[in-house]
This record gives sequence, structure tokens and C-alpha cells, in this order.
Amino acid sequence: MSTHGRTTEESMFVRTYTLTRGRTRPRHLLGLETVLEAGRGRPGPAQAEECEEILALCRERRRSVVELAGRLGRPVTAVKILVSDLLDADALVVPLTHPYADTGAESGPSTQLLAALSAGLKRKWPDAIAYPQAG
Repeated sequence: MSTHGRTTEESMFVRTYTLTRGRTRPRHLLGLETVLEAGRGRPGPAQAEECEEILALCRERRRSVVELAGRLGRPVTAVKILVSDLLDADALVVPLTHPYADTGAESGPSTQLLAALSAGLKRKWPDAIAYPQAG
């Protein structure tokens, strides 16, 4: 590895360290797929500029943690720490929606979705044993 490569890697580490103020773990349990939207609160004055970028992206539309990390070009753990700060300030919220709200279904997945899932499973595991009492 060249000296230049180490310098770039080291500067990225230092930047990430200062971005999170030395913290290595978020205060909230967040998955890569956790969806966020802008809340009513505001970040504190000492927040990193990336916090404003996160808020701007989440004001456009709901975004997942992994999408935010990709858009910012920052490590996922660092983004989770910033998101935790924004959640604490009520600047971001995790929307609670019914999982089938967009499908118009009242009580669960559609029969078409279940049929497609069944067909896909049968293709993947054609020798699987069917259990008539299931479902």
C-alpha cells in the first residue's frame, strides 16, 4: 500500500471520528433498512453538516439508513450515530405505518402476492414436502 493510500485512509478515519465526536455506537437500534422521515424538531447547533444533508434528503422523501449512508458516502455506523442524534432532537422520526397500507389490503398480503411467493419457493426448492395443514 502506498503512503498516499494510507494518508487517504487515515484522513477518512479521522474525519469519521470527528464527525461522530469519537462515538462508535448509536444510541438507537437501527437496521440498514430502517426508514426515516423528517420530524418537527431541529438539530442542535453543534451537529455535523452531514446532519443537514440527512434532513434535506429525508424532507424530499422517506429514506433508509443504508440509502443515507450511500448518498453521503459515509460509513453506515457513522450515519447511524448521526441519525440517533437527529432522532433524539425529534428532527427525524421513524414512521409507523401499517405494512400493507400501500396495497389497499385490510388484513394482510394479497392472494396474488402469496401465490407469487409460493411459486417462487416451489421453483427454488422443487423437492420440498408440502404440508396440507399449513395455511
